[in-house]
Amino acid sequence: MQSLIHYFLHFGFPLVIALVFFKNDWKKTYLILLATMLVDLDHLFANPIFDPGRCSINFHFLHTYYAMGFYVVLLFFKKPFRIIGIGLLFHMLTDYIDCLMM
Repeated sequence: MQSLIHYFLHFGFPLVIALVFFKNDWKKTYLILLATMLVDLDHLFANPIFDPGRCSINFHFLHTYYAMGFYVVLLFFKKPFRIIGIGLLFHMLTDYIDCLMM
């Protein structure tokens, strides 16, 4: 069940965000929100790369609280930076929820 929730929040819920809050540009917004998942490239620097029992928050360098502070700053800029900030922060929330479920 945890994997289902995790992947829905990564792929399905960004579509809901795009449709509800960015009706006129929902396709472009959804693609930007999906592109923010590239933040997971920092997992490639971990050993092992994938560990199902590891919490990403504050372990990987793009998942740290410092990085999240930068993502909050992005919210104060115009599109597309605001959308990128929303996507990155929602990604962190999704990973945090995953940590809570472990």
